[in-house]
Amino acid sequence: MSSGPIDLTEALASFEALWSPRIVTRVNDYDVRVAKVAGEHVWHRHDNTDEFFLVLSGELRIALREEPDGRERTVVLPRGSVFVVPRGAEHKPFSAEGASILMFEPTGTSSVGDRHDDVPEHVDATTGHALA
Repeated sequence: MSSGPIDLTEALASFEALWSPRIVTRVNDYDVRVAKVAGEHVWHRHDNTDEFFLVLSGELRIALREEPDGRERTVVLPRGSVFVVPRGAEHKPFSAEGASILMFEPTGTSSVGDRHDDVPEHVDATTGHALA
């Protein structure tokens, strides 16, 4: 990890892969990750941790399935918005036009959660990649 300031614009310019988060730094036992996204992710849930999203550019939408009836709702996050998906909530991020996001989650957290639908080829099932 860098001991100096990290320019998020430069970090995002260093890779092209979608739905493939890069770890820009760590805070205690948490990763600060950035990702480029477009299209749909996968329905998934994190059983033991919340998931923090900050939209750096574009617009991100997050579909949520409410317990116990499975009713769906969608949260719309324009640039500059933050949202926390509570632990255990089934959700699916998506972006029609594409977005850049920052996520904050415990080191080792899988990008597809603890339980998920089949992972499509365009989604990277990872605990984050080092920033080049």
